[in-house]
Amino acid sequence: MANKRKKVVKNVRKKANSKFTLLKRMLIFLIFEIVFTAITMPILVFYGPFETVKRTVVGASWNTLRHQFIAKAFLSDEAIARILGDSYAVDPTVSGEKIQMLEFDANHSDNISIYDIDGINFQGKLMIVSDPTRITVGYSSKMPKAGETTSEIARRNGAIAAINAGGFMDDGWVGTGGAPMGFIIHDGEVVYNQLKSESIKQDTVAFTDTGMLIVGKHSISQLKKYGVKEGVSFGPPLIVNGKPTITKGDGGWGIAPRTAIGQRKNGEVLLLVIDGRNINSFGATLKEVQDILLEYGAVNASNLDGGSSTTMYYNNQVINKPSDKLGERMVPSVFLVGPSKGGQE
Repeated sequence: MANKRKKVVKNVRKKANSKFTLLKRMLIFLIFEIVFTAITMPILVFYGPFETVKRTVVGASWNTLRHQFIAKAFLSDEAIARILGDSYAVDPTVSGEKIQMLEFDANHSDNISIYDIDGINFQGKLMIVSDPTRITVGYSSKMPKAGETTSEIARRNGAIAAINAGGFMDDGWVGTGGAPMGFIIHDGEVVYNQLKSESIKQDTVAFTDTGMLIVGKHSISQLKKYGVKEGVSFGPPLIVNGKPTITKGDGGWGIAPRTAIGQRKNGEVLLLVIDGRNINSFGATLKEVQDILLEYGAVNASNLDGGSSTTMYYNNQVINKPSDKLGERMVPSVFLVGPSKGGQE
């Protein structure tokens, strides 16, 4: 009996040791796979034959100041320029094309419509504002020391809706959103001008006193001649005079949360946000944003600041899913939709 018990104990120990050895081997294999993937994946992405993947990853890294080091760690500036060169938007206003002035009926309805946008890898919201003269610029009351959230600026100005607008210089990566890039024009007055000059052409997203959207590169002095009443500086333009500016590649900025603005021929304004950096919505390329705006009839459109800044506010709440882990990011400027001219929605 004693010998039998010893044999049983030995067999149990053998099986236990065998299971432990198997688990140990599996763990070593998994660690090897993780390390191998971590080493080979960047090599495959940055030096492999998959041009679309390479362009997307390099674009996402290179056009976000905080993450430029990723592309720089593997590629020279010349290689980055070569990879992204054909993908960027080509702004026709740089080579002298004039924005064709639109004439639309001044009697717009007060309607605001909101649509869900679903792509293969992204989700978002599209807001259509019937009356373009309701669009104004709001900006941080703490500028240039700090920004404010889109909803804070909207509530302070009594706005029905808002999206984030211009970019900012993020010194020290603290994300305060205080110092705007370019200019801010509100109620016909230049309230901020980073370059201090009104003759230098800058990326422009602006509305005239009649509500026409101006995009592309323009100097502040030119904008005054157009009768611009509200505007910020950002780009690139995505549609100019009915024509797309991205005709090759994906726009060169990779996949990310996006904010954009456009206008139909009848004056209706399209406000678009695409969520990103989450399991349900990775983000969109500039080309995908351009295609959405074209599909909805935009004749002029521009990219606005995206990434963690992307926010859409409507009726006292944020209706998209900002990617910043703290919720809304502080920004220097927003486009506001003021109360209806009839006093009710």
